[in-house]
Amino acid sequence: MKTEADGNDITEHPHDDKSTPYLCTVCDKRCKTKEQLTAHVNIHTDKYQCTECGMCWQSSSALGRHSRIHSGEKPFECSACSKRFTTAGGLVVHSRMHTGEKPYKCHTCDKAFSQSGDLNSHMRVHMGDKPYKCSLCNKSFSQSGNLQTHERRLHSNRRPYQCPYCGMMFKINCEVRRHVRVHTGAKPHSCRHCSDRFMWLYQLKRHLLESHNEGTCLTCNICQKKFIYNDDFKLHVRRHEGVKPYICSECPERFCTSSELKQHQLVHSDIRSFACGLCAISFKRKDSVLRHFKRCASRLGFSDIFDVTSV
Repeated sequence: MKTEADGNDITEHPHDDKSTPYLCTVCDKRCKTKEQLTAHVNIHTDKYQCTECGMCWQSSSALGRHSRIHSGEKPFECSACSKRFTTAGGLVVHSRMHTGEKPYKCHTCDKAFSQSGDLNSHMRVHMGDKPYKCSLCNKSFSQSGNLQTHERRLHSNRRPYQCPYCGMMFKINCEVRRHVRVHTGAKPHSCRHCSDRFMWLYQLKRHLLESHNEGTCLTCNICQKKFIYNDDFKLHVRRHEGVKPYICSECPERFCTSSELKQHQLVHSDIRSFACGLCAISFKRKDSVLRHFKRCASRLGFSDIFDVTSV
């Protein structure tokens, strides 16, 4: 029998699926018994309303957890870093940063994640689902974060993030964090087999491959050079073949990669996005401002303050 629930009204009608004969008319979910259907229908009735923002919740406990957002109450504290959270679930997710726990595993490639939402986004890669489309170039992405990064890097000239050491400006905050390592000498990537640490992830992967025989490498059949990343290998082969698919719109020059084309296009532009933090002279290229900053710091006597040897 098929049962349709509309508010408190429950009526029965014939239906082929006799294992779940009770139908919720709000979301089309099916239940085995009337009791289960009645309990389910209550989900669609939000009885508890927040006096601060007007949001409604299905239980008083859910409203209580939500109210902490307005009161600033954070009763759950991380024992590792003392960071506090409004909910126990938030603390559990955060604690995985310290433990390295990744309970959500992709069954296609075995890649693991600390949050279920990250796994759901990752699964779109295997399914080919790209629901996030750039409004300027129509390029599609499987994750909203990738779309945001794409828009900032390619369609925006804003560089709101500045290096505190050399004044270089960046479009994305993570680029600043990586760049700062050049000045501080930080080595966040550690080997799980020995005490060696590395500044960059590719250095760690190369170390694992060469010293501990962990991982795989790709070998060029022409020059026998070995590569860790498939993209680097493909680019290397492209150079052997002389393939240059990226053409400058201002002149006949051609390039193997889009980044090389972007660097070249600076020749045709008057935009100087990189500024020295010591004298405010600006440059078109990143490597130019780095070379200048090294000379400028030495000339002004700031060599002891800034680690110019690593710039």
